[in-house]
Amino acid sequence: MPQPSVSSADPQPAPGEAAAQEGADWGEHALWEWRGHGCHWRRLGAEDRPALVLLHGFGAGSGHWRRNAAALAAAGWCVYGLDLIGFGSSSQPGHQRRQALDNRLWARQVQAFLAEVVQAPAVLVGHSLGGLVALSCSVYFPRWVKAVVAAPLPDPTLLMAHRHAPGHTPRRRPWRRRLQRLVVQVLCRLLPLELVVPLLAHSPLLDLGIQSAYHHPVIGDRELHRVIAWPARRPGAVRALRAMSIAMALRPHHATAVALLQRLRRPALLVWGRQDRLVPVEVAHQCRRLRGDLALLVIDQCGHCPHDETPAAFHRAVLDWLAGLETG
Repeated sequence: MPQPSVSSADPQPAPGEAAAQEGADWGEHALWEWRGHGCHWRRLGAEDRPALVLLHGFGAGSGHWRRNAAALAAAGWCVYGLDLIGFGSSSQPGHQRRQALDNRLWARQVQAFLAEVVQAPAVLVGHSLGGLVALSCSVYFPRWVKAVVAAPLPDPTLLMAHRHAPGHTPRRRPWRRRLQRLVVQVLCRLLPLELVVPLLAHSPLLDLGIQSAYHHPVIGDRELHRVIAWPARRPGAVRALRAMSIAMALRPHHATAVALLQRLRRPALLVWGRQDRLVPVEVAHQCRRLRGDLALLVIDQCGHCPHDETPAAFHRAVLDWLAGLETG
């Protein structure tokens, strides 16, 4: 197991200090180099326990699992948190033609992390975008993934899945694909992100954006504000956002949640907040129509972040489901 090397980019406890059990700075922090990118990660729990990897959502980082790592470690797991490339304290690259910043790259990052750092297959637990990445990794690299928890699973293609018969792959003519690519690239380059991102990251508008992901009031939660604001204030935030906007918009069909769910061969649990305004619970039911064997738990009085808003219910759902897999 590589020894942790502290990332100077991430605000965290001083070297030599005991690993925090809870809060946004939880765990032992380290930096792992992969394909020229610095990838920040952290760990909590004994290394001889089964591995569970937490994958954050869009705009966040591993610190967003501030209320979960300690409980999962206490339940007998070695808990890892990985900052996906472009987020948290990991590298924030710009657009590269040969390395699209989408869920396929993040899935390869997670697989390499499992092979080089964890050195064992693991359960993947993802929030929002992290759920899509967990699903992607389980499909592309099934021998490295024991099970998947997506809380929730976002993808615009899920809203359009009812238009196509199961197993049908929609095909576009070459000229339409080229036109879409051109339009997406032009629009994403014209967006004034250099003005918008700093404005949001340094203004009260960020708190309103965070609140939209929660059912209960969170304005005034300074730790949560720091978890979301920190990546957005880094120098590479704008170029990374532009790169991932282009890449995610131009993904091939096989990289969408619709296609991935049809190829899934690992046990999967969906966890949804009933009051989720960003990805409504109807999307969960659409996932179940695509794959009737998916387990689904809907948590009442909860928004888009069940792991952070209702951690006790989230832990109970995940741990009970994992225990059922072991005894089933």
